[in-house]
Amino acid sequence: MPDWLLYTGSRSRHDGIDRLPPPPPWRAFDGGPLLPAPSGGSGNAHQATTYRPSDDAVQQVNAALYLRRPLLVTGPPGTGKSTLAYAVAHELGLGPVLHWPITSRTTLRDGLYQYDPLTRLYAARDGDAPAADEDIGRYIRLGPLGTALLPYARPRVLLVDEIDKSDIDLPNDLLTVFEKGEYEIPELTRREDPSADVMTADGPGSRVAVTAGTVRCNAFPLVVMTSNGEREFPPAFLRRCVTVELRQPADEAELSAIVREHLGDLADRSDDLVRRFFERSASGTLATDQLLNAVYLCRHAADGDRTALADRIMRRLGGPLDDD
Repeated sequence: MPDWLLYTGSRSRHDGIDRLPPPPPWRAFDGGPLLPAPSGGSGNAHQATTYRPSDDAVQQVNAALYLRRPLLVTGPPGTGKSTLAYAVAHELGLGPVLHWPITSRTTLRDGLYQYDPLTRLYAARDGDAPAADEDIGRYIRLGPLGTALLPYARPRVLLVDEIDKSDIDLPNDLLTVFEKGEYEIPELTRREDPSADVMTADGPGSRVAVTAGTVRCNAFPLVVMTSNGEREFPPAFLRRCVTVELRQPADEAELSAIVREHLGDLADRSDDLVRRFFERSASGTLATDQLLNAVYLCRHAADGDRTALADRIMRRLGGPLDDD
């Protein structure tokens, strides 16, 4: 691999992220004080250590890291779009992936932070008004995007899953935050003392100090946005992203290697199922995880017609309906 690659796809943890050079001048951020990288694994150890990225995916991940730009990952179901985020976080030791699943009702505010005024009101009603006012941070929780933009010394990995399912305005709303690398919490800025220790998306007990009511990043996060191609994105959004399209395995040998990575010895004598997968995928979309399920089930199921059992698991996701 060329020396410039920080993420290599080796699946072995290393400190290559320490070789990341300073950002381009137009992508430099100065948030602080610096926060240490969170401890712990990526959050999905099996997927992270069995993922086999393409050379193109490796190159584009590194481009996103160097340029401090979001990575838009497209491709058919089951090609590992989401898994790529966990693989990068694992190899580079960037801590738990911050996961933000997108629906048609998701707004930018959902990803940045949530404020719970009702709980604060109840605290005041029960005679705890001074405490409620002084520790407003108890009622503010940063979302996955809001947490990723905290001033970490190393980039966090943020997975924005299925962004193509979003409302039409969300991609453009994200552009503003991605360009600025910061956001404001109005519930803090309106206070006489606009500082508080707020909760984060890293789980119970995780709190950080926010000063002046504003969060500004230092190391821009690696933002992995996945899309199944259900919609087109605005040109302004696309030109600010690094893009990569993942594909299905090209042949039986590549697919057999993936099955063995996931299932080890359970993958023995699975060549017939791999071959069947390719036969069925010729007339309709199949996802690799359907093959993994079929191999696992057929290995443990009682003796019988492996092909018929596998076909029930490997139902096409598109194309002509099955005859059965």
